[in-house]
Amino acid sequence: MTTTPDFTGLKAEVVKAIHGVIQQFQPTEFHLEADGAGGARIRFGPVGLGDAYAQKETWVGAHIPPLVPYSDVYPVFVRGDLLRADEKALVVPMTQNHTFMGQPAVQVSLRSNRREATRETACMKLLKVIHWVINQ
Repeated sequence: MTTTPDFTGLKAEVVKAIHGVIQQFQPTEFHLEADGAGGARIRFGPVGLGDAYAQKETWVGAHIPPLVPYSDVYPVFVRGDLLRADEKALVVPMTQNHTFMGQPAVQVSLRSNRREATRETACMKLLKVIHWVINQ
């Protein structure tokens, strides 16, 4: 990782969620910003996208809310210049022209309805969204 995350001011469950993301993805880049309420915005990468996109990898960003695990990690963001390899438009719920942590971003608005807070971790949510993006 390029920097050691500063967990100052973050709630214990948020720190646990971030450790899970780091362990799962083992990113070479990891950025963290406290949200001032005990949660954090994170951006990490690279994450492989396969052949569906002109770019073979992306960063992934999300807000880990202070009420995690009882609140959803939503929305998730990826690189702003994302283009499909077949030159078709990105599909809804992917929307362009957003910014996340100072970076141009595509927002991926996949809410987890009827999620089980005690089972679905922040990491699981990110894996679901990445899987969805790759398979579009």
